[in-house]
Order: sequence, then C-alpha cells, then structure tokens
Amino acid sequence: MANSPLDPLTSLRRSIASNTPPTPTTSPDAASSESATNNLGVATHLHFTNPEPHTFSLDTPTRFISSDDPVDLRSIYFAWQQKDVNIPVYIALAQKLSDELGSTGRADSKVQNLVFAERLDLITWLEGASDESEYIKGLESDTSAAKSAQVASGALGGVSTIPSGAAGARSGKQIDPRLQEIYNLERNMGDRNSILRGIKPTDFSHIRKHSEQFFKDRKKPTAAAPVTATTTSLASRDKKPGRRPDPIILLSPSASSLLRMSNIKSFLESGTYIPPDSNLAGSSATANILHVSRLLPSIDNQRPFRFILVDTPEQFKPDYWNRVVAVFTTGQTWQFKSYKWQNAPDLFKNALGIYVGWRGEDVPGTVKGWGRGVTSAQVEKWNPQQGVSGRWRDREVVEGIWDRVEESMRSRGWSKDGGPVEK
Repeated sequence: MANSPLDPLTSLRRSIASNTPPTPTTSPDAASSESATNNLGVATHLHFTNPEPHTFSLDTPTRFISSDDPVDLRSIYFAWQQKDVNIPVYIALAQKLSDELGSTGRADSKVQNLVFAERLDLITWLEGASDESEYIKGLESDTSAAKSAQVASGALGGVSTIPSGAAGARSGKQIDPRLQEIYNLERNMGDRNSILRGIKPTDFSHIRKHSEQFFKDRKKPTAAAPVTATTTSLASRDKKPGRRPDPIILLSPSASSLLRMSNIKSFLESGTYIPPDSNLAGSSATANILHVSRLLPSIDNQRPFRFILVDTPEQFKPDYWNRVVAVFTTGQTWQFKSYKWQNAPDLFKNALGIYVGWRGEDVPGTVKGWGRGVTSAQVEKWNPQQGVSGRWRDREVVEGIWDRVEESMRSRGWSKDGGPVEK
C-alpha cells in the first residue's frame, strides 16, 4: 500500500477521536494480518483505517517541534501509549525501547523523551481538548492559503491592479471625451506600501546616533531583572486568544489520604468512593496526571471545564499556580513544602482547601484552624460486603464539593472565556 499524503499527526488525532487506534506493522503493506504487531521495537510502520486505509513510516518527522527539531512519529505514538504513566516510568520505558531498537540494527531510530509540558500539550491536542499547540507547526495548506492571498493582492506577483486615470488614456484605446474628463479629475491614492511606508526611502541612522548618548551612562540591570523577565514570559506564553486555560486540582501524596490518583477520578466523575488500594479503583496507581470534565453552570452553561488532577507540583511552570483552584489535604503541613504558598493560610487564600474524612470521625484540629478557606466533607466507611452498591450517599458529598469549587472559581474571576483574574 502506498503511503498517503495525509498528515501523520492529524491521522493519529482523528483515529483517537473515532476510537479506531492505528496498528503498528512490520511492513508498509498492511493487507496481511501477519505484519501487525504490538511491539514498537520491531514495528516499522503505523497503519491507519480512518478515513481511508493509509500507512506512515514510524521514522516520519511530524509537525511537533521539540528543541527546534521535528519529533518522529514513533516517539509521538509512544508518548500517547504511555500517557497515564508517571515521568520516571515513561523515561525508563523510552530507554528500554531505544535499546531494543539499537539491538535490531536500527540505532538511529531512538525514542525521543518529551518533557512534562510538551507531553501534556501533545496529549491535550491529540484528545481534541484543544485545537492549538505551541509545539505544533501549522499545516502546509495553511501556508499555501496565506501565499495565495498575497498573490491575489499583488504582493507576490500574480494579477496586477488595473491602472486608472490618464494611464488608461495612454493605452492607445479611443476613450469617450466625457469619460476622459472624469479620469483627469481622479486623484491617485497609491497602494498599500506607498501609504504605509511612503514613496521615498528614509534614512533613520541619525536617530540611532542621537539615541546612543541616552544609553551610555545607563546602569547595567541587576541580577533579579532577567528572572523577572523570564517569569513574565512564562506567565504570558500560554495566554492565547480564545483559549481558556484548564483549571488544576492538587491532591495530597500522603498514603493516609482517602483520595489519591487511583480513585479520585471515579469519585469526582461517578460520585462513588472506592478505596485507593482496591482493585475496583478505576485509575492506575502510577498515573501522574488525570483529566476530569465538569459543567459549571454559573460560569459557563454550554462548555464543560476540563480539570487537570496531579499530586505533585514538581513540573509546574510559574503561571500554573494561578490556575490551581483546589487542594485536597489531610491536614499535614509537609504537603505544602514544595508549593508556591508554603504557609497554609496564604495557600487557602488563593485556592480552595478540601478535607475528606470518614463520617463520624472528628476533623483534625489543624484543618479547623485554617478557617473558612478549607471545606470539610465526610464519606461512609468502606464495607467490603456491600461494595459499591452501598455508596448511594457519596453522590451528595461529591456534589457539595463541586458546588464549593464552582463558587470559589467564580469569586476568583473565572469566566467562560478565560481564567482567573491576575493577582
């Protein structure tokens, strides 16, 4: 089967949306089922069936750019396969696959590790939660369309503009005298370039010489200045027009927490509490990032918010802290040592605190001491004999938590078109 001119990134995104994942194969011709394999160490191509059967080589460069270089399709597909594992596991599996490729005589076909921000941006784009990505270049068709517009305007050649006025009279064609009189009264308006830049070249070198004297005695910037500039650029890089940022919820990494990465998704989405160590927990215990969608009617009654759930801020950019809307806590202050706000009262002035404990047990004194910035909820203790069938009261607890999150986000300036008000 000949390779299709379709874009590999677009094909992968389309296959994920239609729930028809591609199949790794050992040959470009996927007509035979014998070429299909689940081992990326021996696979050489990726076969797609949507919208029509086509195949790409796994070494194909994609439009995803990392460190100014395009990332190959194998690394993109591998990152998608390992989207639910934590960073150390992802790096170890990538190294293992690279070693396997080297042992088969393909030393140049290595898996490229994507950093946390790149992997998060890629997964968000592939899942269709965002139509924009700062790491993905536009399609060539978009560039061609822009060039066509320039050709049509005359900027890059093409059809020139029709002359008017006396120029028409000089073409040798007989013109009606009355029409010629109208032409003679026309005023030349010029084109876009002559209006914006003028018709004469202007030399501004004397201004540069004049301005040099103002910078000679200027003191060198302090060491703190570059840091401030860097922080500002990081905080504004993700602010793209029309793109609402995803709010972030932080979980407690404590082993005593009733809600951890393994059971938080089922709790917030399905309204059912399952112990984090139970086999019934819906998420992998090794996942380091999860996503939950929730409609908040008082903020946006049309488009659900997509919440990011993590249990550590070690991969945060500086501007991510402004998107933290809630923090689940057990009352242990060591949880906040790596936070931007290490003091609990300061933390819960900027994000809603949530404590979840067993029904009938007292709320820890430290949590009570943090005041109204922390909301407390209690769930029934787990009964192995009843299982999930006896968890009908959990839904009421979850809805109460979501109401507090919605109220807190609204008070901090979240809207249907944008994130919180900058502080």
